[in-house]
Amino acid sequence: MSEELPHIEPLAAEGSALLEAGRPLEAVDVLRQAVASGEASAPDLLARAYLDSGSWHAAAQWLGPLVEQGHVRFAGRLGVALAELGDAERAEDALRLAIAHGELPAANDLGILLRDGNRLGEGIGVLARAAEEGDPQAPANLVALHLEDGDVPAAAEAAQRHLDVARPDTVLALAEVRAAQARPDDAEQLFRDAGRLGALRAHTAYGWFLLTVRGDPVAAEREFGEARRHAEPGWAYTMGRFLLDSDRVDEAREFLQVAADSGDRVASDTLAELDADPGY
Repeated sequence: MSEELPHIEPLAAEGSALLEAGRPLEAVDVLRQAVASGEASAPDLLARAYLDSGSWHAAAQWLGPLVEQGHVRFAGRLGVALAELGDAERAEDALRLAIAHGELPAANDLGILLRDGNRLGEGIGVLARAAEEGDPQAPANLVALHLEDGDVPAAAEAAQRHLDVARPDTVLALAEVRAAQARPDDAEQLFRDAGRLGALRAHTAYGWFLLTVRGDPVAAEREFGEARRHAEPGWAYTMGRFLLDSDRVDEAREFLQVAADSGDRVASDTLAELDADPGY
């Protein structure tokens, strides 16, 4: 008796490869065909392609009906798209729906959404609960919101409470606290530890520390280059902003364009300002 051959999804496989190669816009077209062909893994891949490419309108138009039909696994991603479109009320509803159905990571997006809506206390509460329930990203985001609120003692308590070298972002969060406490030597060692352990934005954060606290733009640029090498989230805008602030406008444009092409609205706005200002 012959073995049953596994189901082959050629379009989904092609789309996945494009995503891994950092070509989400190309992946969208392929994955839309994969969805139409009924390939089982295609819907989740298409959702990722829409979000990775910053195709917020397309994502909301596609994911909204799916969530309304009961496919709540897409609720968190719908919330992200709606938030990017500025539809805070519907975004909040979608993110709360995702959390209610066990998608704990959506608490991070909800916390930031509430912060952006001048509801910082509510955002801190959401993230505190998510951190206690074990979400790996929530502790760092919780610490960041406490620091933004100017409550360094609360940030320090949260950072120490959730510190775990097996979760490198908690090490990075403690580094930010030590910097806020004017303990730069302790902070620098923690930034280095976070980078060695693989924290998500370790080199980006260390670069800003070197620039703003140590006053060392050469070392900062080196760390931003490491952020690029490790494909840290937002690396292109970070490098573009740094170069722009260093009056290296032509170099900055290249990185800002990369960020804008990835859906970064701040990068797009910055490029528009550059184009409108003859002084640049």
